[in-house]
Amino acid sequence: MAKQKETKTNAMRILDSMKIPYTHMTYECAEFVDGLQIADMLNLPYDKVYKTLVTVGNSGEHFVFVIPVHRELDLKAAARNVGQKSLEMIQVKDIQKITGYIRGGCTAVGMKKPYVTRIDSSAKEREKIIVSGGRIGSQLELAPGDLARAAGAEFADVVTVQTGR
Repeated sequence: MAKQKETKTNAMRILDSMKIPYTHMTYECAEFVDGLQIADMLNLPYDKVYKTLVTVGNSGEHFVFVIPVHRELDLKAAARNVGQKSLEMIQVKDIQKITGYIRGGCTAVGMKKPYVTRIDSSAKEREKIIVSGGRIGSQLELAPGDLARAAGAEFADVVTVQTGR
């Protein structure tokens, strides 16, 4: 019996074309689950798994932030960093229209348009981080600098002060 060929996501094709190494992980999931649940399913530490958040600024422009799954985006710090007076999260119903990805499968690599993207500075402390692979059930492990290069991102302090775990 022939081995089923893995279907690559747009993000994976972009990483391949840029010759960026990554490890692809999959998990069983029929619908959206949050990043904490994914980290638990894959038995991964929360500070290694990052979520991708999409915001809209007071200018109407969209901005992307990649932060640890157990942290919250500091909207004021994030707005200052991207030169906006304010930011708010986009509505869930608009995720696919804006990014080309569905909720739970959104990643900073290969969105419909190149958006200003920031990866939380905490990622620089890690050799590798894990982000969505571009669809539900798919995660990618790669070096933070490689993610920044593929997403055209910069590093910035954009999360709230840590509390708890």
